[in-house]
Amino acid sequence: QVQLVESGGGLVQAGGSLRLSCAASGSRFSDNHMGWYRQAPGKLRELVARITRSGFTVYADSVNGRFTISRDNAKNTVYLQMNSLKPEDTAVYYCKAEVTGAANYWGQGTQVTVSS
Repeated sequence: QVQLVESGGGLVQAGGSLRLSCAASGSRFSDNHMGWYRQAPGKLRELVARITRSGFTVYADSVNGRFTISRDNAKNTVYLQMNSLKPEDTAVYYCKAEVTGAANYWGQGTQVTVSS
């Protein structure tokens, strides 16, 4: 069983920055692909950024150039640095672990609110 705990969300003004963290336990973290997703009210959950176990990254077009995903395998943690935040970035952000040969796991989510 994999446990994921997100932190770092909060209220920020447009143009500001936040860094989200997701601490993982219960699996060999370095073997997992990791991702950040978000879900705004009334909308479907969407991919924000993903990082493979080898460090390859992909981003949603809406955040490309503003957000950066990274991982620290020694700390079993994945990060999402969010810069130049916009009101449309407001959502609950979820961490996802893709465990090789097993299921996908989700964290409980952290709220990010960007005021205009």
